[in-house]
Amino acid sequence: MSQALSAAPPFTRSYAIGATGVPLIEQPIGAFFDAIAAQQPDHEALVSRHQQRRYTYLELQRETNRLASALLGLGLQPGERVGIWSHNNAEWVLLQLATAKAGLILVNINPAYRTAEVEYALNKVACRALVAMARFKTSDYLGMLRELAPEWAHGQPGQLESARLPHLRSVVWIDEAGQGGTEEEQPGFTRFSSLLASGNPDDARLAQVAATLKATDPINIQFTSGTTGFPKGATLTHRNILNNGFFIGEAMRLTPADRLCIPVPLYHCFGMVLGNLACLTHGATIVYPNDGFEPLSVLQTVQDEKCTGLHGVPTMFIAELDHPRFGEFDLSTLRTGIMAGSPCPTEVMKRVVSSMNLGQITIAYGMTETSPVSCQSSIDTPLEKRVSTVGLVQPHLEIKIIDPETSEIVAPGVSGELCTRGYSVMHGYWDDPARTLEAIDLEGWMHTGDLATMDSEGYVNIVGRIKDMVIRGGENIYPREIEEFLYRHPKVQDVQVVGLPDKRYGEELCAWIVTRPGETLEEDEIRDFCKGQIAHYKVPRYIRFVPGFPMTVTGKIQKFKIRDEMKNQLGLEEDPTA
Repeated sequence: MSQALSAAPPFTRSYAIGATGVPLIEQPIGAFFDAIAAQQPDHEALVSRHQQRRYTYLELQRETNRLASALLGLGLQPGERVGIWSHNNAEWVLLQLATAKAGLILVNINPAYRTAEVEYALNKVACRALVAMARFKTSDYLGMLRELAPEWAHGQPGQLESARLPHLRSVVWIDEAGQGGTEEEQPGFTRFSSLLASGNPDDARLAQVAATLKATDPINIQFTSGTTGFPKGATLTHRNILNNGFFIGEAMRLTPADRLCIPVPLYHCFGMVLGNLACLTHGATIVYPNDGFEPLSVLQTVQDEKCTGLHGVPTMFIAELDHPRFGEFDLSTLRTGIMAGSPCPTEVMKRVVSSMNLGQITIAYGMTETSPVSCQSSIDTPLEKRVSTVGLVQPHLEIKIIDPETSEIVAPGVSGELCTRGYSVMHGYWDDPARTLEAIDLEGWMHTGDLATMDSEGYVNIVGRIKDMVIRGGENIYPREIEEFLYRHPKVQDVQVVGLPDKRYGEELCAWIVTRPGETLEEDEIRDFCKGQIAHYKVPRYIRFVPGFPMTVTGKIQKFKIRDEMKNQLGLEEDPTA
């Protein structure tokens, strides 16, 4: 059993090490994927419902090779960075696999990012190429790029130059391939379908690159909000995410017979590792119900595609359960999946098990910096443990819970900071050795900043956060980042941002603002200032203008008092099951 522990319970201290019976994968992603494709070339690998596209493993392999060849044809060299700024689609997973095969580093960019954020991300890691959706709902991605780099309107594809994005040479936009090319051309930009057509799936260069790749090579950068106010680029290797995807799939007991519905975003580890790589390492079928989350399309897809698994954050499962048409759909094929991304309320878990036929659903806990999963329940975990804990340590990993002041390992049942060590710990923060040293100590332990307890059987429960982080609908938000942005407003003298409990999203942001002397501000002025500059989920829902903040005698701001005051004002209560 992948969830077995090498030290038998009862535990006398809060330390556990995962099983090592199944060895780690020491191949790069491309080589491992090729082996799976060779075993079952005609098995369905990918279904993108909203695009009406299907790929067998052989077809996915050939299109991946074609795209990898095309990327090399752009002049990209192994180790260079390629960004992806898109919601879920077939192009996303093609790029995920193709960059791995070409030795390029895929940079995940949140589709909710706006101009200031995408400019920072692209420049921080010096992206040479970017693949982007043209638009999605109210987001005009190509329009935002042209706002940042108006020079590109007269640029040559593959030879773009701009003052604000000096490293970027190629922008590829995802067009409607196979629809007759009716969309208008984009000056300076390349159609994805044209780029793909330029590649050769039998390109001899692919074998030459593959011979140089190592499992320990960086392959992926994911941005996590930082307490410094700027996102940090968590850099992950083939070994990090391929093994994590494999052992996640093991906990779910995935086989080629499984069809996993993935409505969670691919730009996040939840979609690309717990979803794509968990499936691809087990020969299972990836199913995308839509480009963005929409509960009705999830229910329809599970029924029509006979999905056996379903992923989601708690708010997604709640939206599905509470949809007025929920009872119309046959969900009898479901058995497993993962609920993660934010604390999983016990009552929601019980409803998912009883009403959605997800008797073998698992809970996963982790962070981007650990690829991401450190602890997970398995399909064998007793129900009472599955609804109240985040399971046991994953294979080949160590976890410990320490006193934040003394760093000593605490006794079972005592809360402390959860630390993780092993293959899953990131390569580091991109071009940020100081922040890397703050996160990973000299013994290789990743300090999560989360408060947890471990019981005498090794089950872990997350009880709070040391870091001042807000989790809204599965999105991690650091208040400092929002504060830093709001400080730019010319009328803002000081600002503090906290999280408040919310029944729908788990938490919502609240900003207390001190205006500059002689100035007046309205809530809408602040919201207008945020619009188009930061992601919608980072815009505070509650805004209050105050003369000052509660402080200690030493001048330290007491955020908990701000939070308590707002809870009283608004009549908000914490969810006792969260």
